[in-house]
Amino acid sequence: MSVPENSGVPLWVQTLTVTTAQQTHALGAALAEVLRAGDLLVLTGELGAGKTTFTQGLGEGLGVREGIISPTFVLVRIHPNLPDGPRPGGPDLVHVDAYRLGSSSEIDDIDLENTLDSAVTVVEWGRDRVEHLTESRLEVELHRQLGGQVGGAAAAHRTGNGTLDFESEDDDEPRTIIIRGFGPRWAEQPVLAAEGIS
Repeated sequence: MSVPENSGVPLWVQTLTVTTAQQTHALGAALAEVLRAGDLLVLTGELGAGKTTFTQGLGEGLGVREGIISPTFVLVRIHPNLPDGPRPGGPDLVHVDAYRLGSSSEIDDIDLENTLDSAVTVVEWGRDRVEHLTESRLEVELHRQLGGQVGGAAAAHRTGNGTLDFESEDDDEPRTIIIRGFGPRWAEQPVLAAEGIS
């Protein structure tokens, strides 16, 4: 599929603030209510920002099998829709971690095209790697507010001595979540009903 040249320009941008992991989870569940088979979500954010927590909320809202964890070492995990869940007959969730993939051609090697039309696909660390897969997508950026400032999109938290701290997730630390809609599927910004999120 040929992606339009303006695919780098979002049609809308929504900025939200959450203060707990529970709110991050709830936002994912609320977004799941408007998702359908064929939707692509690209998640970015520093380590510990809540990408997996957000995806767990999506999974709950989609009614897929529990047990969503980051697919870092297997690259792709498929979570099937549950016939007795909240959305029987709904789409499966395909969860991808593209952190170790260097290019869009490596994305092509994992063959997402086979499930893209029948599932909701979430790609962590997918920016600049998956845009060619479809003309419409949602980009979701999660930022920890380290030191009162919004962190960089792909920066890990650095300790005082400059080393990366991969274990520094504070569930109740405020986070800024930015959602951007691209392509005709997301011409209109969805209304997300998630309690306590501003």
